[in-house]
Amino acid sequence: MSANLTYNGSGLIRRLIVGDYSARFGQGTNINTGIRTGLSLTAPGYMSASDEIRPYTSTDENNFFRGVAAEFSVKNLGLVLYYSKNYSDATLGSSAGTSKDYIENFYLAGTHNTSSLLLKKDAISEQAYGVNLSYNFNNVRIGLAWSEDRFSLPVYPTGNDPENIFDFEGDRNNLYTIYYNSLIKRILLYGEFSTNEYKKHAFVQGLSFRPSDRLTINFLIRNYNAGYVSFHGKGPGSGSATGNEQGILGNFTFEAAKHLFISGGCDIQHSPWLKYRCSAPSWGMRQEIRVRFLPTEKLAIEGSYNYRLSMADNPETNGIPEQKEIITKSLKGSVRYSLYDNLTLGTRIDYKIVDPSGSRGMLLLQDINYRFTQLPVTLWLRYCLYNTDDWDSRIYSYENDLLYSFSIPALSGEGSRSYIMVKWEISDIMELRAKYGLTSLDESGMSTKNNKELKIQFKVMF
Repeated sequence: MSANLTYNGSGLIRRLIVGDYSARFGQGTNINTGIRTGLSLTAPGYMSASDEIRPYTSTDENNFFRGVAAEFSVKNLGLVLYYSKNYSDATLGSSAGTSKDYIENFYLAGTHNTSSLLLKKDAISEQAYGVNLSYNFNNVRIGLAWSEDRFSLPVYPTGNDPENIFDFEGDRNNLYTIYYNSLIKRILLYGEFSTNEYKKHAFVQGLSFRPSDRLTINFLIRNYNAGYVSFHGKGPGSGSATGNEQGILGNFTFEAAKHLFISGGCDIQHSPWLKYRCSAPSWGMRQEIRVRFLPTEKLAIEGSYNYRLSMADNPETNGIPEQKEIITKSLKGSVRYSLYDNLTLGTRIDYKIVDPSGSRGMLLLQDINYRFTQLPVTLWLRYCLYNTDDWDSRIYSYENDLLYSFSIPALSGEGSRSYIMVKWEISDIMELRAKYGLTSLDESGMSTKNNKELKIQFKVMF
């Protein structure tokens, strides 16, 4: 359950929230509790829109604040103060011969459907507080931020894996940040620098250039030290965490003709320390070219080609694992057409090749979105067939889901995936959503394994 009381004003106090809330400042390397799934190679830009605190409306059980936050404004000066005390899921351990507990790792999945997972629920408490100060000049905006996280138990990662040398240890984490953005004619510059008490830093610098109304060019560089940790932050990057990554990205968007858009990008990243599946420093590269044709408001045709190079340990070698390069190439095509104002059809086809294994994968899906004209009911339906040689050639497919949540399952093997979701607008303040999904996997041609899921959501707005 989530609740809050919010006041919005136009004077000294711009916003006051008591209860559950989200926050984001600058590029998010210090504080960003929103959803950021990684860098898109064809997105138009990466600068955060603005510093903000807002009511929490998502479904993540851990990455949000619970307490009080206030935003003040005096002319060109802005100030945000916040305090939070919340409970988070974690796996606990005990020191040998003592009764002192500690945090082995944090549990982020949010499901508690077994006795062992129930033990992780709300296992530790966390206090988070900080301040953000910003000032607007003529065409430059500068901000300063400080945050601290305190845990009820210390964090001590277990094991002696060299990969974990730079993992966070202790019961408190302090971060200090300075950031800016500036508009100079057709050039937008933005950057951010954050550091912790151990002098590990996160650095982001971006540029967005629009030489003409039809062309936009973007560049972004980042440098995240191994050992830089932000529990409620996520800056722009290709990994799942803001740490152990260096990279440079460039992309463009070009309106080649009326209704025809071409975009492309390339991202090169380097991990100076060990990471998951890599027992040595590694690097990778992603490339993408995308073409969109939008002849009418009812029809959208899109095609894309993706190239990805990554590194992983070679399990076939003895002793210290050697690194091998994995190259993935994929083609994707989709058509979305609105037959009527209340009926939309979508078709997508994917083909994927992975080298050097030669693994291949293919996906074909059909979407139907129908809104009844006489009833306040909307339906989303999908039927999808997929066939991949193994996990390496898995294909991700975004799905419509309940409000404020998302689903991107990885489909591997041979089978089908289907779901139906219904939204019933009971009244102006009440809404009911339900989703039923079925994944059928063919196991060696002898039997079929069915995984079913049912989600229900009820929303009341006062």
